[in-house]
Amino acid sequence: MWSLIVPLKPLALAKSRLAGAADDVLRPRLALAFAQDTVTAALGCPAVRDVVVVTDDPAAAASLAALGARIVPDAPAAGLNAALAHGARSARARCPAAAVAALNADLPALRPAELARVLGAASVFTRAFLADAAGIGTTLLSALPGVELRPAFGGPSRRRHLASGAAEIMAGGVDSVRQDVDTAADLSAALALGVGPRTARRLIAGAPAPDSLHEAPGARYTEGP
Repeated sequence: MWSLIVPLKPLALAKSRLAGAADDVLRPRLALAFAQDTVTAALGCPAVRDVVVVTDDPAAAASLAALGARIVPDAPAAGLNAALAHGARSARARCPAAAVAALNADLPALRPAELARVLGAASVFTRAFLADAAGIGTTLLSALPGVELRPAFGGPSRRRHLASGAAEIMAGGVDSVRQDVDTAADLSAALALGVGPRTARRLIAGAPAPDSLHEAPGARYTEGP
């Protein structure tokens, strides 16, 4: 069983690269919807014991706690990787033998079965990671019980995690775990996979122009992870 660490920056600062597809009102609402669908899918994964969300945003904290996540304030306030290490320590303070995995908060198409497949593959390595859809970044980094997580997220993190000795997870059929959303093109790709219900409702309510999302053929909204 895994404890997942999900970092979430203050919503007002989130998803700045979506500016071309969403205005300043829609972007923070989308960031929260992404996180809600991510946490819901993660909690629905049979391999997951609990989800720890590291955030200082009060609205996000209340919303994600209502879904069943445990909220940990970003006490280090020293960036993404410090927040992830802090979250891992918090998870292990409650369960010293926990296997931990950092998971991006912007995986709105996440499927519990695909996450279980990734975590199953990770369980045979001391530390392991899954590259994002672009093959440059990282969407998940894992560490077995007693092993330090040592996160190096941000930018070309795939290369840094490889250099740190983490094994790359090569499982197929896990596109929903790879597809994070930073840009309009990423959002289009997530829509093609089928996003969760909160993201779908938020997009419908926000009504962004389809051409601003570069919507792919077959893109759809779904009502479940």
